[in-house]
Amino acid sequence: MPYPILDPTGTTATVPRTPRAPRAPRRRNLRGATVGLLVNTKQNAAPFLDEVGRLLVAEHGAKATMTRTKVNFAAPAPDDLVKEMTTGCDVIITGIGDCGSCSASAVADGIAFEAAGLPAAAICSDAFRVTADAMAELRGAPGYRYATTPHPVAVLTADQVKERAARVLDDVMNLLTEPE
Repeated sequence: MPYPILDPTGTTATVPRTPRAPRAPRRRNLRGATVGLLVNTKQNAAPFLDEVGRLLVAEHGAKATMTRTKVNFAAPAPDDLVKEMTTGCDVIITGIGDCGSCSASAVADGIAFEAAGLPAAAICSDAFRVTADAMAELRGAPGYRYATTPHPVAVLTADQVKERAARVLDDVMNLLTEPE
């Protein structure tokens, strides 16, 4: 008998058998794109995502970043925030999943943005892959791809945060764009 998967974000979702959760069309590159950064309030999440955004502008031609912060790191982004970011951005980066509930929530957010038509890159620490994968399954997106960074992130210095952001940049690009 299969065991039920409980949603740690406190919301309910029915797992559709078919079709799978949609995946938004990918951009060829990020030139001229507005990059949405959805910060989840975890320690070092804001500087980590800010550095990823800065690098996408400096190295990949993104036009600008738009940063928004969720009130609750353990809950998926509210619909009005998803709508605002979908309207103002071309791609989304969300995270940092540095614990079980925030990793699940980051993946849930990535899937929600994909369903809204935007390519998304969720970033989680590698210690919480099981939780992130369980949320993807729960949300009807088994095999959902996200970027990982070594655990932990919360205790890093400012320089270490910048180094980690630089190391995850290629994975983020691979999630947001089609290979050229």
